[in-house]
Amino acid sequence: MSGFVRRLAGIPWRSIAGEALSRAFLVAQAYCAVHVVDQHLCSLAIVRGPSMLPAMNLAGDVVAVDKVSARLGRVAPGDVVMMISPEDPRKSVAKRVVGMHGDSVTYLVDPGNSDASKTVVVPQGHVWVQGDNPYASRDSRQFGAVPYGLITGRSFVGRLMQSLEPIFCFMAP
Repeated sequence: MSGFVRRLAGIPWRSIAGEALSRAFLVAQAYCAVHVVDQHLCSLAIVRGPSMLPAMNLAGDVVAVDKVSARLGRVAPGDVVMMISPEDPRKSVAKRVVGMHGDSVTYLVDPGNSDASKTVVVPQGHVWVQGDNPYASRDSRQFGAVPYGLITGRSFVGRLMQSLEPIFCFMAP
């Protein structure tokens, strides 16, 4: 038998395979844990566009989203929520909750062109959402009250990257 074959025969293949399987299992467990946390507990989202100006940047802000609060019904007026767009279910949008079911909400119908206002009562199981920029936001003023079930989470740390900016600047060479 040649030296190469003898060396191959001397390699502990079972322990190598066992170690590889153990590490693959560990990676799968980590992936599952990250998936559960991201889908059901909290996640990060990038909010872009003009509808939430001046609270959030036009180019985009990273926000932390608490997904438990929405499931437990702990969303209140003033909260910024992430939700499935009622106009395009493939999109996720960020809006501020202005009213909960039973609340009367008064809003400007066309803020850019007139001072005409309208008052509505938010129906049971719905919320009234609006962007912070009334001149460039598609929100409940156009599509009405939104079913509470479309809310996927509540932003609990807005402008996350801006709050971390001093740390990144400090770390830069």
